[in-house]
Order: sequence, then C-alpha cells, then structure tokens
Amino acid sequence: QVQLVESGGGSVRAGGSLGLTCAISGSIYSVGAMGWYRQAPGKQRELVARVGMTTADGTTKYAEAVEGRFAISKINRGKVFLQMDSLRPEDTATYYCYAHRRGADSSSPPDYWGQGTQVTVSS
Repeated sequence: QVQLVESGGGSVRAGGSLGLTCAISGSIYSVGAMGWYRQAPGKQRELVARVGMTTADGTTKYAEAVEGRFAISKINRGKVFLQMDSLRPEDTATYYCYAHRRGADSSSPPDYWGQGTQVTVSS
C-alpha cells in the first residue's frame, strides 16, 4: 500500500521560487516513477514533471511550459523534490504529486495521488 504525502507550495510574486516535496508512506520499492501534475481552475490536469525512481530508470521529463524553470530531483528512494524558479502567474494551480507502480507504462494514468497543494503566483 502506498500513500503520498505532499508539503511545500504557497504564494509568491512573479519571478520568485517555491519548492514542493512528496514522500512515499508505505512500500517505496513498489513505485517506479513519481512526479507532479497540476490543475488550474477551469483547466484539465496536466503533467508538470516526472522522474524515474528505480536504479534502471532515473530519467526526468518536463512539460514544455516549465522546461528550464522547474527541476525535479530524488532526495532518496522514497522522496522527491520539485524546485520551481522564475514562477509566472500562469503557474498558479493545485499541484498533485503522483506515482506509478513499478513496471507501469508512463503514459498510463497514475496509480497513486497525493492530496494536492496550492501554488499561487501573483503578478
């Protein structure tokens, strides 16, 4: 059983930085990849960043909108961090940590979700 616990987020002015942390509670070795989606009011949930959590796959992937401004990293086998720099008002959204089971197709819907955390960027 896996639960995802998120922390971080908050409010910042445009150009500022924030960080998000997501930790696995439970079977950390059953997770193959982790990352974040975000959802702004009236919009669809979109993938922000992903990182492979196994020794065979440590690759990262980013949405084009955040490439070069956000960086996802593994703190340890059960925890990831998302550094968000040069934030823009359009980054305002609820950010949801997610995880895929080990062996799952990265294009499939996530197997686990965090509770969500708000990021607000003012102009």
